[in-house]
Parts: sequence; C-alpha cells; structure tokens
Amino acid sequence: MKKFCLSWRMSGLFIAMSMILTSCGLQSIPQAKNGVEAALAEVTNQYKRRSDLIPNLVNVVKGYATHEQDTLTKVIEARAKATQVTVDAGSIAPEKLKEYMAAQGQLSQALGRLMVVSEKYPDLKANENFKDLSAQLEGTENRITIARQRYIESIKGFNDLITVLPTSFTNSFYYHFEKMPQWTVDESERKQIETAPKVEFK
Repeated sequence: MKKFCLSWRMSGLFIAMSMILTSCGLQSIPQAKNGVEAALAEVTNQYKRRSDLIPNLVNVVKGYATHEQDTLTKVIEARAKATQVTVDAGSIAPEKLKEYMAAQGQLSQALGRLMVVSEKYPDLKANENFKDLSAQLEGTENRITIARQRYIESIKGFNDLITVLPTSFTNSFYYHFEKMPQWTVDESERKQIETAPKVEFK
C-alpha cells in the first residue's frame, strides 16, 4: 500500500512538474524559434521574388533609357551581389544576417535610383510592360516591408521568452538558446523605407 501511495505521489509530482514546465516555455520556446525561422523564410522568399523581377525590368528600361547605362549596371551588380549572399533560417549567424541585410539594402537603393531615372522618360512610363513590372515591384516592396515587420516581431517574441522570467529558466535548463540578432537597416536605407517607392503613371 505504501509503495502504491509513493508511486501515486511520484506520478502526481511528475504531472504537476510537467504542467509547470509547459506553462514556463517548454513548448512555447521551440514554437517561437520555429516561428522566427518561418518568418525569415518569408522575408527571403519576397526578396527572391523581387530579384526575379529585376532582369525584365532592366531590359525594358534599357530599351528607352539608353543614356542611363551606369544606373542599369549598378542595379545588375547589386542584384548579383544580393543573390550570392544567403542566410540559413535554422542557424542565423549575426554576421551573416548583417551581410545579407547590407546586400539587400544596396539593391533597394539601386532600384530606387532606377525608378527615379525612369521618371525622365515619358515613353518608358507609358510602356505597358514597364507599368506592369513597376506595379509588381511596388507590390513586392510592400510585401517585403510586411514580411520584415513580422520577422522583427517574431525575433522580439523569441528573445523575450528566453530572457524574461519564468520562461528564461526553462531555456537555461533545457534549450540554452542564445538571443537572436534583430533585423536592422543602415541609415540610407532607413530613409528610403520611410519614403517607400511609389510608381505614378501620368
């Protein structure tokens, strides 16, 4: 009878501890990490979508803005560099993320200059292919902004779980996750983000 009571108490203690640990991050911490990885994957997906649009956009502009070869070359070079730098959502190294952000930022700036240049060419602005590509690019830039915001929020949520009590105890005992680096942009890209690219057709 004593053994039964002891066994019952141990089972009850195990269940109670499991419930406590579950409410203290045992499930929420890895779920938050999975959320961060999914959010970063969406960011990279939207950047790839933008990258895929660029060759067609450059070709259309090239047919009208023959005197803007330097701008076109910079866009092509920035795209090449941006596609060479990749990040692994499963293991986000701060230095690699910084390199990725910088490469995408340079491409954003080069595209911004290209769209400014295109304003000088009425025939180009009237071209149906250019209108379509510009609209797709604008939509993609908006999706990138939303995806990055979701990624930033997911990083904050994960970092809160592993650094704030009581879930930080669970991380210390079980997972030993480090804080994840937050997405940042340099000052020049920040100004461009604050005035998101808009394409106006007249």
